[in-house]
Amino acid sequence: MTALAHERPDTMPETRIEPVSRPENGPDLDEVVWQAWKAMELPEGYRAEIIEGAIEVSPTGRYSHSQIIFLLKEALGEFLRGGDFAARHDTNIIHGGSAWIPDLFVVARDPERYVTDDGLGLTAAAVRVIFEVVSPGKRNQDRDHIRKRREYARAGIPVYILIDDYDDQGAVTLFSGPQPDKADWADIHRVPYGTDATIPKGPAKGFVIGEAITGPKRG
Repeated sequence: MTALAHERPDTMPETRIEPVSRPENGPDLDEVVWQAWKAMELPEGYRAEIIEGAIEVSPTGRYSHSQIIFLLKEALGEFLRGGDFAARHDTNIIHGGSAWIPDLFVVARDPERYVTDDGLGLTAAAVRVIFEVVSPGKRNQDRDHIRKRREYARAGIPVYILIDDYDDQGAVTLFSGPQPDKADWADIHRVPYGTDATIPKGPAKGFVIGEAITGPKRG
């Protein structure tokens, strides 16, 4: 989830708008979902994504969520300083009929050639690493651990990093070697909080996610 400065109650539900059956001779469902997503006007503190053919509307995260993202962006920006790549956020990433807003991602420092024709965001081909920080609640966990895991693999994102306070006592999971035809990953490495997790490849290779970013083990 993309985090803003204020919190939302834990009970605030995520809304998932599922595609419905296409009427005979009606427009293509993917196009209907795409046009509906583009036309959405959400109140402050919400964002909408298209994940596996459905629009998912979710509230922004609590302070602990935004703090991890802030520390991650600050450290990653310093790690990438002076190179050809940079850390970005609050941007639509488009792949086919899907549209995601990752918590943080790494792209070329000058990604203009990857801007979509309609200017709505960047194509997935621009992205070298995606980071998601999991929010509490089963739907949030399923979105990052299952649905986005499959989506990012299908898009061929080289590295996906999942930071989860709610995985046992906290864990960082590194996914690499995407297998688009299987919607899965060849290499998956789960690192509990308290142990450094090191990005294995790409422009952020060697970047360490440790207690300075995640904090210590939970519980």
